Amino acid sequence: MKRREQAAAERELQAARREELAAERERAALRRAALVSLGAEGNDLVDAERLLAVDDEDADESQISAAAEALRSRRPELFGEVRMQVPAAPDGAPAGRGPQRKTPVSRPGSAGLEMARRRGLVPAAEFSDAR
Repeated sequence: MKRREQAAAERELQAARREELAAERERAALRRAALVSLGAEGNDLVDAERLLAVDDEDADESQISAAAEALRSRRPELFGEVRMQVPAAPDGAPAGRGPQRKTPVSRPGSAGLEMARRRGLVPAAEFSDAR
Protein backbone atom coordinates (compact mmCIF):
# COMPACT_ATOMS: atom_id res chain seq x y z
CA MET A 1 0.00 0.00 0.00
CA LYS A 2 2.76 2.42 0.91
CA ARG A 3 4.67 1.80 -2.32
CA ARG A 4 1.59 2.61 -4.36
CA GLU A 5 1.07 5.84 -2.44
CA GLN A 6 4.74 6.78 -2.87
CA ALA A 7 4.58 5.98 -6.60
CA ALA A 8 1.40 8.03 -6.97
CA ALA A 9 2.95 10.95 -5.08
CA GLU A 10 6.08 10.73 -7.24
CA ARG A 11 3.99 10.74 -10.44
CA GLU A 12 2.07 13.79 -9.21
CA LEU A 13 5.34 15.57 -8.41
CA GLN A 14 6.75 14.77 -11.86
CA ALA A 15 3.54 15.97 -13.52
CA ALA A 16 3.73 19.24 -11.57
CA ARG A 17 7.38 19.70 -12.68
CA ARG A 18 6.45 19.04 -16.31
CA GLU A 19 3.62 21.59 -16.09
CA GLU A 20 5.96 24.15 -14.55
CA LEU A 21 8.58 23.59 -17.26
CA ALA A 22 5.91 23.81 -19.96
CA ALA A 23 4.64 27.11 -18.51
CA GLU A 24 8.21 28.47 -18.44
CA ARG A 25 8.76 27.44 -22.09
CA GLU A 26 5.49 29.12 -23.04
CA ARG A 27 6.53 32.37 -21.30
CA ALA A 28 9.92 32.23 -23.04
CA ALA A 29 8.21 31.65 -26.40
CA LEU A 30 5.90 34.64 -25.85
CA ARG A 31 8.89 36.87 -25.00
CA ARG A 32 10.88 35.59 -27.96
CA ALA A 33 7.94 36.07 -30.33
CA ALA A 34 7.48 39.67 -29.16
CA LEU A 35 11.17 40.40 -29.71
CA VAL A 36 11.29 38.69 -33.11
CA SER A 37 8.23 40.63 -34.25
CA LEU A 38 10.18 43.84 -33.56
CA GLY A 39 13.18 42.67 -35.60
CA ALA A 40 15.56 40.97 -33.14
CA GLU A 41 17.43 37.96 -34.51
CA GLY A 42 20.51 35.82 -33.90
CA ASN A 43 22.79 36.84 -31.05
CA ASP A 44 20.88 40.09 -30.68
CA LEU A 45 17.75 38.06 -29.93
CA VAL A 46 19.57 36.22 -27.15
CA ASP A 47 20.82 39.52 -25.71
CA ALA A 48 17.38 41.08 -25.98
CA GLU A 49 15.82 38.10 -24.18
CA ARG A 50 18.21 38.61 -21.29
CA LEU A 51 17.53 42.34 -21.15
CA LEU A 52 13.75 42.11 -21.45
CA ALA A 53 12.38 43.15 -18.08
CA VAL A 54 8.81 42.17 -17.31
CA ASP A 55 7.56 43.07 -13.83
CA ASP A 56 5.19 40.14 -13.46
CA GLU A 57 6.47 36.63 -14.15
CA ASP A 58 3.03 35.63 -15.42
CA ALA A 59 2.69 38.69 -17.65
CA ASP A 60 0.26 38.58 -20.54
CA GLU A 61 1.11 39.32 -24.16
CA SER A 62 0.30 43.04 -23.93
CA GLN A 63 2.65 43.52 -20.97
CA ILE A 64 5.41 41.61 -22.76
CA SER A 65 4.88 43.65 -25.95
CA ALA A 66 5.05 46.90 -23.97
CA ALA A 67 8.28 45.78 -22.29
CA ALA A 68 9.73 44.77 -25.68
CA GLU A 69 8.83 48.18 -27.15
CA ALA A 70 10.51 49.88 -24.19
CA LEU A 71 13.63 47.78 -24.74
CA ARG A 72 13.56 48.64 -28.45
CA SER A 73 13.49 52.36 -27.67
CA ARG A 74 16.44 51.98 -25.28
CA ARG A 75 18.52 49.57 -27.39
CA PRO A 76 17.53 49.85 -31.08
CA GLU A 77 20.75 48.15 -32.22
CA LEU A 78 19.35 44.84 -30.90
CA PHE A 79 16.47 45.14 -33.37
CA GLY A 80 18.47 45.79 -36.53
CA GLU A 81 18.34 49.58 -36.26
CA VAL A 82 21.62 51.43 -36.47
CA ARG A 83 22.36 54.59 -34.59
CA MET A 84 24.58 56.85 -36.61
CA GLN A 85 27.29 58.36 -34.47
CA VAL A 86 29.78 60.60 -36.21
CA PRO A 87 33.17 60.40 -34.51
CA ALA A 88 35.07 63.58 -33.85
CA ALA A 89 37.26 64.41 -36.84
CA PRO A 90 41.00 64.99 -36.36
CA ASP A 91 42.51 68.43 -36.95
CA GLY A 92 39.16 70.12 -36.44
CA ALA A 93 37.93 69.06 -39.88
CA PRO A 94 34.16 69.18 -40.41
CA ALA A 95 32.39 66.00 -39.38
CA GLY A 96 31.84 63.54 -42.20
CA ARG A 97 35.01 64.49 -44.03
CA GLY A 98 38.41 62.92 -43.82
CA PRO A 99 41.49 64.95 -42.93
CA GLN A 100 42.91 67.32 -45.55
CA ARG A 101 45.84 66.08 -47.67
CA LYS A 102 49.10 67.73 -46.86
CA THR A 103 50.91 66.60 -50.01
CA PRO A 104 49.75 67.30 -53.56
CA VAL A 105 47.97 64.51 -55.40
CA SER A 106 50.31 62.77 -57.83
CA ARG A 107 49.20 61.67 -61.26
CA PRO A 108 49.39 58.04 -62.32
CA GLY A 109 52.88 57.26 -63.55
CA SER A 110 54.49 60.34 -62.00
CA ALA A 111 56.46 58.24 -59.51
CA GLY A 112 57.97 56.20 -62.36
CA LEU A 113 58.87 59.34 -64.31
CA GLU A 114 60.54 60.83 -61.22
CA MET A 115 62.58 57.65 -60.73
CA ALA A 116 63.61 57.64 -64.43
CA ARG A 117 64.62 61.32 -64.18
CA ARG A 118 66.81 60.65 -61.12
CA ARG A 119 68.55 57.81 -62.95
CA GLY A 120 69.15 60.03 -65.95
CA LEU A 121 67.02 57.99 -68.31
CA VAL A 122 64.61 60.85 -68.97
CA PRO A 123 65.78 64.45 -69.41
CA ALA A 124 64.50 66.91 -66.76
CA ALA A 125 62.80 69.06 -69.44
CA GLU A 126 60.73 66.11 -70.62
CA PHE A 127 59.72 65.38 -67.03
CA SER A 128 58.51 68.91 -66.45
CA ASP A 129 56.50 68.82 -69.71
CA ALA A 130 54.77 65.62 -68.62
CA ARG A 131 52.93 67.44 -65.87
